[in-house]
Amino acid sequence: MKFPRRGLYAITQPEHKTLEQILNEVEAALKGGAVVIQYRDKQPLDAEGLARQLLTLCHAYQVPLLINDSVELAVKVGADGVHLGRDDGDIANARSRLGENAIIGISCYNDVQKARIAAEHGADYVAFGRFFPSGSKPLAASADLTTLTQAKQLLNLPIVAIGGILPENGGQLIAAGADLLAVIGGIFDHEPQAAAQAYQALFHS
Repeated sequence: MKFPRRGLYAITQPEHKTLEQILNEVEAALKGGAVVIQYRDKQPLDAEGLARQLLTLCHAYQVPLLINDSVELAVKVGADGVHLGRDDGDIANARSRLGENAIIGISCYNDVQKARIAAEHGADYVAFGRFFPSGSKPLAASADLTTLTQAKQLLNLPIVAIGGILPENGGQLIAAGADLLAVIGGIFDHEPQAAAQAYQALFHS
């Protein structure tokens, strides 16, 4: 499955929720138009079981499922790809484990040079952020709108923005060069289908 060029990139919020709640919320986000789902879970009870069910659900909507941080889990469940942060290993290792067609994304924070190197090493997309105060990453360093603009001019890869993004502020990130908006709380702290629709509308305005 290919990585989409534009749209809402939804990241799971599984904390203190049942398996059924998580799956229902993700399906609501998919119905609202999310074009990518990332399974991110810092305290998993049954990561493999949940990831397998998320994969089935995502594929029913022709949407790729990426696994945050864990190449191991992505291999085990046959996910569409992986998102790698600062300490999650390199692209070459992920590519050799997951195969040529896997989607590999890289967190580049506020560093266009890091993104350029990631592109040279075969990343499928690069992510920058956080752009606004964020509940899920309160201590993350902030990123600048100019970083998106520079990356857009320099790279021929989809550019993802993350961090405190709301329907009210997402438009400025798209205008600056973001192709996808990655969102956790902005979707799953609300009614996910309606929230997802509000973000997707930004890409058509």
